[in-house]
Amino acid sequence: MVELGEKAPDFQLPDQDFNPVRLSDVLAKGRPVVLLFFPAAFSPVCTKELCTFRDRMAQLEKANAEVVAISVDSPWCLKKFKEENRLGFTLLSDYNREVIKLYNVYHEEVKGLKMLAKRAVFIIAPDGTVKYKWVSDDPTVEPDYDEVIRKANEIALERKA
Repeated sequence: MVELGEKAPDFQLPDQDFNPVRLSDVLAKGRPVVLLFFPAAFSPVCTKELCTFRDRMAQLEKANAEVVAISVDSPWCLKKFKEENRLGFTLLSDYNREVIKLYNVYHEEVKGLKMLAKRAVFIIAPDGTVKYKWVSDDPTVEPDYDEVIRKANEIALERKA
């Protein structure tokens, strides 16, 4: 399991348009990354979660944070999910289930489906250090959005100090 204070494991995954995205390249922009793992596009709780982050993007932009969300859905599915929900951030496909294993954020089985991502949030500072971590074993539980935004803003203030 990736822990607070550790370097976040680097990875590369295709986005919703099949463009390769590497975490280290996103971090190289000098912004904190809010890395979301979610079980399944179009499921009720995941749709609510990602739409809540969409609706609160202005608060995260004050922290100069970049949101990146990962599920095991295919890029085609993620593209449709992004379009239908007007999500203004990158969705990555961990179709081969490599990154959910790397971060140890997966359910062995949920309702007969094997190896879905757990609902999790990591905030990673531009130097690659994990500054915030929240992982739920219950796929119906959403993160504390206020806490995520507060922590992203704290990281932004630390960088300015």
